[in-house]
Amino acid sequence: MNLDYATLDALRTHHPAWRLLRSEHAPLIASFLQRAFIAPNVRVLPAADLAEALEDELFALRERLGADAFPKPASDYLNDWANPEKSWLRKFYRQGSDEAQFDLTPATEKAIAWLGSLTERSFIGTESRLLTLFELLKQMSEGSQTDPARRIAELQARRDEIDAEMTRVLSGDVPVLDDTALRDRFQQFQQIARELLGDFREVEHNFRLLDRRVRERIALWAGSKGELLAEIMGERDAIADSDQGRSFRAFWDFLMSSQRQEELSARLEEVLALPAVRELKPDSRTRRVHYDWLEAGEHTQRTVAQLSQQLRRFLDDKAWLENRRIMDILRGIEGKAIALRGQLPMSSQFMQIADTAAEIELPMERPLHTPRHKPKITDLALDLDALEVDASALYGQIVVDKAALIRNIRHALQDRSQITLKEICERYPLAHGLAELVAYLQLGSDQFKAVIDEATPELISWVSQRADQPAIARRARLPRIIFVR
Repeated sequence: MNLDYATLDALRTHHPAWRLLRSEHAPLIASFLQRAFIAPNVRVLPAADLAEALEDELFALRERLGADAFPKPASDYLNDWANPEKSWLRKFYRQGSDEAQFDLTPATEKAIAWLGSLTERSFIGTESRLLTLFELLKQMSEGSQTDPARRIAELQARRDEIDAEMTRVLSGDVPVLDDTALRDRFQQFQQIARELLGDFREVEHNFRLLDRRVRERIALWAGSKGELLAEIMGERDAIADSDQGRSFRAFWDFLMSSQRQEELSARLEEVLALPAVRELKPDSRTRRVHYDWLEAGEHTQRTVAQLSQQLRRFLDDKAWLENRRIMDILRGIEGKAIALRGQLPMSSQFMQIADTAAEIELPMERPLHTPRHKPKITDLALDLDALEVDASALYGQIVVDKAALIRNIRHALQDRSQITLKEICERYPLAHGLAELVAYLQLGSDQFKAVIDEATPELISWVSQRADQPAIARRARLPRIIFVR
């Protein structure tokens, strides 16, 4: 990246991390968000919990700095930090919940990480970084080598080194790392582990940006549906096949191995038990850092799956609206065709065609303006006490409890793998007649997995009972509907 004047000036003006560092309340924002999100590796916090924690922080600061230090309540500060102009927090609502949630943005995490690098360190190791660079160059050189002879020669040289080391160990010469080398490598391990947790937020943020661009493209698309789907799926594949997507997928596959998890746990226990490492007083979360990686990666995977599901629902709704518009047009054409079915083209006016010549209307040929009739409103008071209004219709509404119907289906499937709609209606008779039957059909398409057997019709019977009418037996003929566990 070229850090010229124009680039740096644009970053200073628009980048959220730079705006955070320039903020008047930067010490409060960075310290509180680091303690609330980064230190415990928390991805999402409810608004009520985060506001309560910030209120405690503000109370302690007011006690020390004065009552006028931070005069606004905690919720106002959180909403201000989540403002799109600042974008230090991401405020959103989970599906099916009306409680706001907060998450840290990648820019804020970068700013906090940079502030952490400004603190003075008592020990700065360079050996482990140099060895890491040499190892990376070696892997790239060997991994890109296509000559079989050179690959065999490198493998034989590596085998000779391993044989020589085994010989030295068997003879009693066991080389071990000194305390300085151990501290150097452990500090590098901690730094990379923290950076890796921050990478997950950036991957998740990139997928959200992709989802937003795709939704905007769907809303403004004017071409065919096939071209739209091809472009959307192509961009999804491009993200998945990008360097970031491939690296994330390879990391996830590596970490999901139970053998790798056990090996990481065992090696962490051995390293943390070393006296040189214990002198550094490492964070207690270092012992379960690989589980933090798993939790962060799983949260990213859930976010990507949720975005894909919302995008599919968005496409389904758009396709349903388009299909409904097409069906309305077709029904209109059918209705007009049926109305003209008995009329011959020569018997009456069948179709109108615009004239080929221009129709000229002179200004004075147009009719003059006719004022509209103004209604006369009579001031008349109505005697409402004399009117008799039957209000029983307001209380005679039928409400079907879908939650009770869901419980009926789940209870029926506890001891069986599948059950038909007719058997459910026999076990739990329909109390609201056809309305309750339609609710069962809707649950079969939304809440449960259902199979429809068109070749086998079934009769579902119920008794319709009203207060002012005798009981009436009713039946409905439907294809067999089977609910599956």
